[in-house]
Amino acid sequence: MAETDRPATGRTTQHPAWFREELGHLEDQVLGGLDLVVSQLDRALEAINYQDVELAAMVAADDHRIDGRYVEVHQGVLSLLGRQALFLDDLRLTSALLHSIRCVERMGDQCANMAKLVPLSGYEAPKDQTILEWIERMGIAVRQEILQVRDAFHMRHLELARDLVRQDQEVNRLNRDIFRRAVDVGDDPEVREWAMFMVLVARCLERIGDNTVDIAEQTVFIVTGLYRQFAQFHDDVA
Repeated sequence: MAETDRPATGRTTQHPAWFREELGHLEDQVLGGLDLVVSQLDRALEAINYQDVELAAMVAADDHRIDGRYVEVHQGVLSLLGRQALFLDDLRLTSALLHSIRCVERMGDQCANMAKLVPLSGYEAPKDQTILEWIERMGIAVRQEILQVRDAFHMRHLELARDLVRQDQEVNRLNRDIFRRAVDVGDDPEVREWAMFMVLVARCLERIGDNTVDIAEQTVFIVTGLYRQFAQFHDDVA
């Protein structure tokens, strides 16, 4: 472990067993929230691909599950803070949990936003196959980001966390490509409106990717005690 990656710790005694159990449960709730996002993302992308309005409505309606998870974690952390003084490493973890569950909640919102676009984009609207293929590739990449950041957080794996930057660059590139393609096909008035909706879908996917990077940064913070945006890590090695 590099010097800058050495975790700082302020722990000199052990917390009671109930505290460790509750803190572990809150972390499981956050990681489980990422699983819910994966499920929502899969269904939202399926609804877009097949223009399935009923499935899209289910995705939008189920967003309350992720919202509820956010409330549970937020209240759970506040309850712990009110009952037990925390050591330095536990303060880092609880801070990271609060930040990460907020990211999870935002990811769920983006999945719902994608689903809400399905009935607006037209049941039999002309489509551009290239844009659809890029949306699919974006969805696969974002799904992988969510799964990887879940593993990185769970294992406190610094390299997995930092690798999210590389993966997210591909998502950002596809987002730009979809926008340019939408402009190109926009000369056809029959395709233009649908293409603009796909730009919004790509933007939602891009934001989900950004939130995985945010959680990855929190993973590094837990381990090292240092919070820096990943762009700074790249500057260090440039």
